[in-house]
Formats: sequence, structure tokens, C-alpha cells
Amino acid sequence: MTKFRSRVSNALSPAARITQEIIARLEAGTKPWVQPWRGVPVSRPLRACGIPYKGMNCFWLWMVADMCGYASPFWMTYRQAQELGGQVRKGEKSTIAIFYKSYTKEVEAPDTGERSEEARRVLKSYPVFNADQVEGLPSHFRPAATLDLVEPEGREAELDAFFASIPAQLRTHGAEAYYEPGIDRITMPPVSLFTGFDHYYATLAHELSHWTGHASRLGRNLKNRFGSAAYAAEELVALSGQSAPCLTLH
Repeated sequence: MTKFRSRVSNALSPAARITQEIIARLEAGTKPWVQPWRGVPVSRPLRACGIPYKGMNCFWLWMVADMCGYASPFWMTYRQAQELGGQVRKGEKSTIAIFYKSYTKEVEAPDTGERSEEARRVLKSYPVFNADQVEGLPSHFRPAATLDLVEPEGREAELDAFFASIPAQLRTHGAEAYYEPGIDRITMPPVSLFTGFDHYYATLAHELSHWTGHASRLGRNLKNRFGSAAYAAEELVALSGQSAPCLTLH
């Protein structure tokens, strides 16, 4: 079972945004289902110049790479990507890297009225993209694949033809399956990451069920937050459609 992707609001502070995303992942991890495909190996996050990230950035970008299936350890700003000869692909979303900005502020002691300078730090952020989201970069930004990409068993011509006849925008990328209502696109992991074609077909059918709810089709509300009753209802719709192709063709 998968879910249509819901991103944490970019309007939140860096700390709140990271906290909410971590909570969402922990909540999702308690569900009684197993991801039916293998993950993509992730190494320590690196800046565009090759310097490793430290502290919270290391954990945060590691988690984002795992969520999105990015194999490259490199992260960069939009401008850095252009300076390296690359271009961020249309429709790709940035994440954040964080840093602390130090400054001093003059404060007055409430008891004596004496003024002094106090050192303070504030958490700031800036948008970054993974090298997997950028086209035209030098080859060293994309490490060689380490997985044995073998097509699983269970492929069926009838089901291939059934899914090929559906006019959905389908992207094969990363190690997560999700539907993005904003750009009306389904993303699926490569077939080779699945343990069997039955899992691939079921997962694709699930995401296509979300796809039917777009405003240009059935017009269901796809802007629900994880944990809400409306979100649960949409997941039930997708679950009911998950087995429909198999029931129809067998």
C-alpha cells in the first residue's frame, strides 16, 4: 500500500518543517504494511563541492534521500546546479538545508538597567536539490548503480496492455510510489526493485486510483492531510481500486 504524496508546508519555520516531516514518517512507519520493493542505497550527504554535511543536515538530507529514492549523495542550490552546467528538471521540488546565523543584541538588565551585548543564534534555511533532480551534471555526481537490477517474475501481457492504455503521466524514478495532484503525475520505482510483478501492478493500480480523483476527472478532494478522516477515505478508494485490474482480467 502506498499513499499520494503530501508535502509539509514550506511556510513553516525550518525547525517546525523538519519536526513535522519526521513525525509524519514515524506515523507512516507504524502502519501494518511492508514496502514491496527494495530500497536505494544512500551515502552521507555531500555539498556540491564534495564537503560532507554535518549535524542535523546530515540526518535530514539522509532521510529526504531515502524518502525520495535519490542515489546521489550530492546536494546543491539552483544556482550551483547552473554553474556546474546542469539544469533542475521541470516540476522538481527543493528541500532545505539549515545553518545557524550568529549575531549580537544589546540588552538591558531588568534590575540594574545596565546594558550589555548578548550573543544569539537563529536557525535559517536555504533551498537545495539532489543531483538526481538535475540534468546535465558531470558524471561523478551520479554514482554507479550498486543494485542487481533484475526484472522480477510474474509479468503479464494483458496487464501491461491494460495499464498502457491509461493516459496517465507516469515517471519511473527513485524508490517511492506516489501521486502528485498538483502536477497530475504518478511516480513509480523501477520494476526491478519489486519482488514480483504482482506487487508492481498492485502498487501502480493504487496510485492510478488516486489519479482518477484529479479535478479534471472525478474531482475528489486530494488536499487532505495525513491522519484526517478525508485522507483515510481517499486511501480506502485507492485500496478498492488496487485489485480491480486483476479481478477484471482473471
